[in-house]
Amino acid sequence: MRSPNPLMSLTLIVWSVLAALMLAAAARAAVPIYDVDVVHAYPHDPSAFTEGLFYLNGYLYESTGLEQHSTLRKVQIDSGKVVQQLDIPPQYFGEGIVNWGGKLISLTWKSQVGFVWDLATFKLERQFSYEGEGWALTQDGKQLIMSDGTSELRFLNPTTLKETRRLTVTLDGKPLASVNELEWVKGEIYANVWQTNWIIRIDPHDGKVVGLVDLRGILSPSNRAGGPDGVLNGIAYAEKGDRLFVTGKNWPKLFEIRLRPRVDSVLIPRN
Repeated sequence: MRSPNPLMSLTLIVWSVLAALMLAAAARAAVPIYDVDVVHAYPHDPSAFTEGLFYLNGYLYESTGLEQHSTLRKVQIDSGKVVQQLDIPPQYFGEGIVNWGGKLISLTWKSQVGFVWDLATFKLERQFSYEGEGWALTQDGKQLIMSDGTSELRFLNPTTLKETRRLTVTLDGKPLASVNELEWVKGEIYANVWQTNWIIRIDPHDGKVVGLVDLRGILSPSNRAGGPDGVLNGIAYAEKGDRLFVTGKNWPKLFEIRLRPRVDSVLIPRN
């Protein structure tokens, strides 16, 4: 589920329960919990229904979703100014993006179609197909990693864009569904869990969740836009300077954050 619907109130209740279960599972499995310190808050276009985010050479690259509103963007971090933009054909719901070899690769939600664009010009070079839904992309320097809304991550050959293997994400030994926006950070896969304010840290070798990052309250209720679907979604990492950025759908701010281990990770806070 990627856009507003009349059952969203019920959905939020379900995902509140999921967040509590995640914490309980983390306590049982002794998974570390991290709080965050905000290093800096930058402006972010509140009309951007953020689906994908990555950092490259001083800029953020962002994809936005919704049919007839999906875009690819190159964004200045400090000002939030969009310096380059491409409107994706209106029949497509834009999803995750990743850079590879001077290309920008993007997914769509339900169309089972992805695109390869020239990174510098945003000119379309080719398209490719995949089964199921497309949610997010990242890369580890050797292969692309894709999420599809389930507990499974797909690994893709970056040249052929064909799937080579899958990895199941687990917490407390159980599959964790709705793995969303992805980012490769210092040998781990960071991922949003859709409709929660949590980021999970995933071991790419076995799929186990090795950390939970609590981002509840990072955006004040007065700044939250886009209704109940204006949730946390978007992770970018700059290796130079060890800078980690997060934002959300229709959020007016982009946050640079630093993780801080929670002193008592066994204590389960109220949701």
